[in-house]
Amino acid sequence: MDENSEGPEPANLRFLRLLVTVLTATMIAGVLGILALIVIRYQTTRTPLPPVITLPDGTEALAYTQAAEWYAVVTADDRILIFDRATGRLRQTLQIDLE
Repeated sequence: MDENSEGPEPANLRFLRLLVTVLTATMIAGVLGILALIVIRYQTTRTPLPPVITLPDGTEALAYTQAAEWYAVVTADDRILIFDRATGRLRQTLQIDLE
């Protein structure tokens, strides 16, 4: 008999191959699920404004950024409010044109 000829595959080997395939599919599904949860969580989490920032009445903040001497707040009514960091006084208001 030829030693290189392949006979029927043993049942244990088929079962092991099936287990490895199922484990691989489970791991891929798990990683994709975790990535999806991270993306969903990141999109729905909104960082609150620091308590030192006081906005004019009726203004809703969407985002803010800060620098060494100022901070800026983007509002829901398409304005950017730039405040002095030391005094908290409103320095400048920019209207965003979306045309």
